[in-house]
Amino acid sequence: MLEALNPPPKDKIIELMAQFRADPRDGKIDLGVGVYKDPEGRTPVMRAVRAAAHRVIEAETTKAYVGLAGDAAFNEAMTALVLGDALDPARTASVATPGGTGAIRIAAELIRNTAPEATVWLSDPTWPNHPAILSYLKIPQTSYRYFDATTGEVDFDAMMADLAGVQRGDVVLLHGCCHNPTGANLSPVQWQAVADLLLEKGATAWIDIAYQGFGDGLDADAYGTRLLARQLPELLIAASCSKNFGVYRERAGILMAISGKGADTGVVQGNLNSLNRVNYSFPPDHGARLVSTVLHSDDLRAEWAEELEAVRTSMLGLRTQLAEELRRLTNSDRYDFIARHRGMFSRLGLSPEAVAKLREEHGIYMVGDSRINIAGLNQHSVPVLARAIASLDG
Repeated sequence: MLEALNPPPKDKIIELMAQFRADPRDGKIDLGVGVYKDPEGRTPVMRAVRAAAHRVIEAETTKAYVGLAGDAAFNEAMTALVLGDALDPARTASVATPGGTGAIRIAAELIRNTAPEATVWLSDPTWPNHPAILSYLKIPQTSYRYFDATTGEVDFDAMMADLAGVQRGDVVLLHGCCHNPTGANLSPVQWQAVADLLLEKGATAWIDIAYQGFGDGLDADAYGTRLLARQLPELLIAASCSKNFGVYRERAGILMAISGKGADTGVVQGNLNSLNRVNYSFPPDHGARLVSTVLHSDDLRAEWAEELEAVRTSMLGLRTQLAEELRRLTNSDRYDFIARHRGMFSRLGLSPEAVAKLREEHGIYMVGDSRINIAGLNQHSVPVLARAIASLDG
């Protein structure tokens, strides 16, 4: 059997990480891998999370399984964090998952099981694991235009023109905030237009919100998700704790399913539990318990919110610095969009040849489509990157 296996497709980001590690040059810059880094290049453990870990260990008396849906305190805290005053417990089912990716996978299986004829619509571009998971599960998919590489902004007219082709029962996947890989977000007015279209079409919205708190703040980043939760009859939400709590390796995520008129929330919850059961039996608990401990403790929650705000403003500062440096060096506003983008990522609109030149001549590593991780920079490396980009036009 095993001799019949073929090599899997190579992951471009993993390959890029290996190339970066093998590069002997001093001053090389890694803008590829999608994790937050502090100015020293570390992915730190948040103070509030470290304190929560001590409390969890001191209070823990068993390593027995939690329920199929995960720890109820975690689910309660996370649904409240994401949905805020749009939360309707009577309509909301939820399960803890291994990270946001686990939530995407369970949501995809739910779609396949309940609406096998539905087409899932993905933004072009989107996070590569979205189409990969759908393809693996043989779920029909198509794309809608989203990003204008010339302006660095959302191409909203093209997006809405494409979504006009959505059929009743289809599913539209939207990034809740800090769009990956472009960094370009919908405005409140645009979110409302999307909500109106989905309601008219009878389509289901599916939100992937992996960066809440990294853009404009915890509540502002959840604006579109909460709008859809209030206005649409049903909604799927996959949320991750990897970034805003820094618990990447703990794999803490959650899938929420908001049901509408005529749906039995208990039946929805049972189906989510069953999908957890056949995938990994019980979801991991340690990371989820760290998150719930932070969110249910007034002192830790306040410290976490302060830390998260510092992370957010640091990235905004780097964005502004890079945009201003490029404006000065290129004597143009071509890259001003970088300051308007939000979250860890921006797509610069460079050609694959330019990306390769930056890597080969300057030791600057980014994904081939010119997506950069802003958090891979610091105040000292921003001018280095800006000069290298400006030299491309020389």
